[in-house]
Amino acid sequence: QVQLVESGGGLVQPGGSLRLSCAASGSISRIYTMNWYRQAPGKRRELVAGTSSGGATNYADSVKGRFTISRGNTENTVYLQMNSLKPEDTAVYYCYVALSLEGVQPRAYWGQGTQVTVSS
Repeated sequence: QVQLVESGGGLVQPGGSLRLSCAASGSISRIYTMNWYRQAPGKRRELVAGTSSGGATNYADSVKGRFTISRGNTENTVYLQMNSLKPEDTAVYYCYVALSLEGVQPRAYWGQGTQVTVSS
């Protein structure tokens, strides 16, 4: 089985920074897409940033220039560096990973979510 473990959320003042981490473990054969989503109270879950196996990245317009997605050296870890945080960034952030296990077709997995609160 696959386990995604997220960490790094918390309370930060406006203008501050946080770094989220998501580590995938299990009998993983290959990792494809690694994304970060977020969901604020009363709103739909939205894509924040994504990275492909080839290294391409994409960002929501609302976070461009402030957030950076990257993969760890082991390639089973994805990070989201969040700078210049705003109150509207407050949400539960979810890691999303598309991967294949040995001998199994690719599918997507979700992390448990980590709360990010931006408030003075």
